[in-house]
Amino acid sequence: MTIASRVQTFCEAYGLQMPILLAPMAGACPVALSQAVARAGGMGACGALLMSPDAISDWARQMRAGGNGAFQMNLWVPDPPPERDPEAEAAVRGFLGQWGPEVDAKAAEVGLQDFAAQVDAVIDTGPSVISSIMGVYDEETVKRLKDNGIRWFATVTTVAEALEAEAAGADAVVAQGSEAGGHRGAFHADRAEAQMIGLFSLLPAVVDAVKVPVIATGGIADARGIAAALTLGASAVQIGTGFLRTPEAGTPTPWADALGRARPEDTAPTRAFSGRLGRSLRTAYTEAAATPEAPKPAPYPIQRNLTGAMRNDAAQAGDLDRMQAWAGQSAALGATDPAEEVTDRLWSQARELLNLSTS
Repeated sequence: MTIASRVQTFCEAYGLQMPILLAPMAGACPVALSQAVARAGGMGACGALLMSPDAISDWARQMRAGGNGAFQMNLWVPDPPPERDPEAEAAVRGFLGQWGPEVDAKAAEVGLQDFAAQVDAVIDTGPSVISSIMGVYDEETVKRLKDNGIRWFATVTTVAEALEAEAAGADAVVAQGSEAGGHRGAFHADRAEAQMIGLFSLLPAVVDAVKVPVIATGGIADARGIAAALTLGASAVQIGTGFLRTPEAGTPTPWADALGRARPEDTAPTRAFSGRLGRSLRTAYTEAAATPEAPKPAPYPIQRNLTGAMRNDAAQAGDLDRMQAWAGQSAALGATDPAEEVTDRLWSQARELLNLSTS
């Protein structure tokens, strides 16, 4: 199948004018950004991990009020309950007290959103797609999605994960290279560091292994990345960090400015914010957390709960050195123009590089 026919088949299946998807970044997918990407002909997204069922419904209502563009909603596959270690958590609290407000022991107990209720809310909103990360949905959830005409994109970080997702009924897999900003989507949290596979090794291997369409993500922020991913067999691309400097993203200025200056080596994978591995800008906090003297991060979501006070304080103060500043390795390629213009330009330039018809 040619690149043109592969892209056309995917776009027709999802009502798109171009094979560009906004990455569903939890806490960083305002409605305005998704609407802009959808207006250009791509697919919007909502990272719903932290959202209540009512907030999920409200997001979808606002999204549709601005047009009829396609969008995906993303939910994490729940982790098993974390193993608790009071002594280790006390050490983490002491360390974090050097970087922000004193952390009360009760901070670790903040609960997660109810996954079943979130699934109910997502199904009720009827998005084009629900996407997963950190594993595959259970059989009952997959059946409910299919029965309601909602397709499932499964984020994968290895070929074995891609095959597992396809066998579980995924309609497409999102191959996430290790260049990606934010959380690593590894099915097994303890293996994430050992499976940091770059996109351009992962992508063709996944394409060769599965029969469903493959969406490429991780380190794609300009037309060259799009063209390369499509050449390697992707049916579409998903872009996250590349949109964070657009005005619709509402990214705090210190974070957005740092993205524009960042070289690939200015990012690093860390568990210091949430307990799950994620790629962040290198900051004073992430560097200190990586030293031998620093305590080992608590498991997810305990670490996320414990760092909440520091992260909130940093956001209010505009202090990048303590801020949760997720960033992919191609951060500096992200443009500051309106997101609709960026999306349209990316596809126009990618088509030119690929010698695809503009019709």
